[in-house]
Amino acid sequence: MGPAPSTSTSATTGRRRWARRLLLSLTVVVTLLLAGGGWVVYQHTYDIREEQVTITGGAQPLKGVIAWPTGGRGPYGLVVFVHGDGPIDATHDTFYRPAWEALARAGYASLSWNKPGLAGAPGNWLHQSMQDRAEETMAAIAWAKKLPDVDPARIGLWGASQAGWVLPEVAARTPGLKFVIAVSPAINWLRQGRYNLLAELKERGASPEETRAAVARSDETLEHLRKGSTFERYRAAVGDVDGMTPDRWRFVMTNYTSDASDDLAEMRTPVLLMLGGHDVNVDVDETEDTYRRLLTRPGQLQVRRYPDATHSMARKDVEDSELRALVLALAAPRSLTVEGYLDDMRRYVESLEAQQ
Repeated sequence: MGPAPSTSTSATTGRRRWARRLLLSLTVVVTLLLAGGGWVVYQHTYDIREEQVTITGGAQPLKGVIAWPTGGRGPYGLVVFVHGDGPIDATHDTFYRPAWEALARAGYASLSWNKPGLAGAPGNWLHQSMQDRAEETMAAIAWAKKLPDVDPARIGLWGASQAGWVLPEVAARTPGLKFVIAVSPAINWLRQGRYNLLAELKERGASPEETRAAVARSDETLEHLRKGSTFERYRAAVGDVDGMTPDRWRFVMTNYTSDASDDLAEMRTPVLLMLGGHDVNVDVDETEDTYRRLLTRPGQLQVRRYPDATHSMARKDVEDSELRALVLALAAPRSLTVEGYLDDMRRYVESLEAQQ
């Protein structure tokens, strides 16, 4: 899913680094166990049928995947996946597949694509604004509505983290959208960045002096953003840019004023909001309060809280242990996420289907 971005790169690296280490370790172990890996193969076989597609009609072609249900008859409903922050491919390094399978059991296909610039896709995702991402998503919806096996009246959205600034705009501008599943979405870019900074400092036991220095650095970064400083000017002023690149600076400069509130107030779409109790990236209390305050139509909002979940809906004990995560990724990948997450998505979609 990827954490939401802050004014620095700290909020984007932790989850992505963890996922990449896990994927590398998983690849090594699977290679070693190929001779006797029947259980591994079974656990990584999902009850979906994946089709490679090229999505047209937007600013550029998108290389994507549709995960179709293997049972039932079309036309199927469709869930359009909107990524969080970071260089995410269509399957999110395979981590989307358990969710696709859960949604397929509710009679829905899933559509996802490589971010621009990844896996041979044209463009550069770091050159996108949140509005660009919303336009991209709406173009994908328009493209999918023309597919003979997709029911255009049954299209919903799933999105995580940074998608919290994309989902509300798409929903507000897309009449007839069936539902939105919002996983760990943020509300305000700058408040989210400060929350993430302080939460990570607290989690690692930073001293008061370290905390003051980190806050001062964050404030200096924000001042350069407000002044419209070039990356070169920013780097000359702060010295160590903590992993910031020119493209990343451009991305943050474009998006740091993002706030979801106005679009949330315009939404008429049913929403399932899913939040973790160990989220150090997003202030889930602020998110829930804002969604409850702005989504006021009868029955419009359902909230699920998972006390043991992190920002990515992984169990805290799993995300804290590379060994435990590796074992689960190998032997039981559907158990990487917190108990109830996959079933709650499926049941939510099924309940909306039952209301037809």
